[in-house]
Amino acid sequence: MSLATTPGTADIHCPVYHHDLPALRFLACGSVDDGKSTLLGRLLHDAGSVPPDALEAARRASHERGLGDLDFSLLTDGLLSEREQGITIDVAYRYFSSGHRRFILADAPGHARYTRNMATAASTSDLAILLVDARKGILPQTKRHAALVHLLGVRHLVVAVNKLDAVAWSEEIFDQVKADFLAFAKTLGIESADFIPLSALEGDMVVHRGAHLPWYEGPTLLETLERAALEDARAQGAFRFPVQLVRRHGGERRYLGRVASGTVGLGDEVVLLPSGGKAKVLALELGGAPIPRAVAGQSIALRLDEEVDLPRGGLLAHPTAAPTATRAFEATLCWFGEAPLDRRRRYRLRHGPAETHAQVEDLAPIAGLDGPRDTPDAALETNGIALARLSCGEELIADPYDTHREGGAFLLVDEATQAPVAAGMIRRTA
Repeated sequence: MSLATTPGTADIHCPVYHHDLPALRFLACGSVDDGKSTLLGRLLHDAGSVPPDALEAARRASHERGLGDLDFSLLTDGLLSEREQGITIDVAYRYFSSGHRRFILADAPGHARYTRNMATAASTSDLAILLVDARKGILPQTKRHAALVHLLGVRHLVVAVNKLDAVAWSEEIFDQVKADFLAFAKTLGIESADFIPLSALEGDMVVHRGAHLPWYEGPTLLETLERAALEDARAQGAFRFPVQLVRRHGGERRYLGRVASGTVGLGDEVVLLPSGGKAKVLALELGGAPIPRAVAGQSIALRLDEEVDLPRGGLLAHPTAAPTATRAFEATLCWFGEAPLDRRRRYRLRHGPAETHAQVEDLAPIAGLDGPRDTPDAALETNGIALARLSCGEELIADPYDTHREGGAFLLVDEATQAPVAAGMIRRTA
């Protein structure tokens, strides 16, 4: 299961998108007004990835608002309400390529009120660009976003120190921001990050090197994105197939869903959870056509060589590397609810297609994000992040998030309003 829900509505497509190239999914995040939309607009523009009609529309909007020839942020802030407020409130996805690699980028909101949107984007990203305003340094929301991308398993972190033009291109200020971030990152267990000084406004070190940062000898932002290692953890992981739908066709049962990780082929043995029984794969279909093997990411119909009782929410897995069933586990919670977490209440837990009741028993807010706490069991409020222990009404078949992002992710839902109030990452099962 991904934490993602519905993609943003303002998608820009590259005029030439090389579908045969490998793709990197990345996220741009950071505190509000640090320049994310301007940076991404500059990146798209200088990489030649803005369609002419979109570029002309942004120029017209820039003139109408008295912002000069071109405000680069208007190339990414596609929602009308965002343009009116001057902030990004939704996750807007863009698709482009550089000739060396395809990119799927997410412009995430920086305002604390929309942290849940940022978590949505991070849950499916391979790399995160964390923007820092060189004039302001590391802010509380910078720390929160850094913690989230780390907790959500984003493996590559790029700290882009923006607005160097506003501090006279100072190497000393860049070094101080780098030192401050590394000191904070150490408390979270972040082992490494790339640091790039740049100016989204002037364009230095975004796509082109520019002339103002001769003291920096590292790669530009685009070069860093092109060189980032691609690891398809889903394809390399053990086979997981959550059953989303069971259908009968000609007296035979077909199990429909998406391969969450690994691969499966005709004749392979699989274990059925929660029953623990075993069967062999008799047939696989993709789009109604038979196939010999299915891989992670494909939505398929699967038929077994035995008639078994495997309901919606059940799981097919590799027989020697299956997840465990548990009613209690430890997890990291990112709280999005308007009201604080109420440990006296039960919440609805959604884990892939499976659902059960859950209650939070123990709670310990993550240290270092919001300053000192009076007690380790303080209330978890909007945008808070905490370590928690949960108990479930029914057994949950789950993996630790750090080994299987989809199998370790879940949502908590308010049963009265049906609104999601928290995203969770399972750390350890009991």
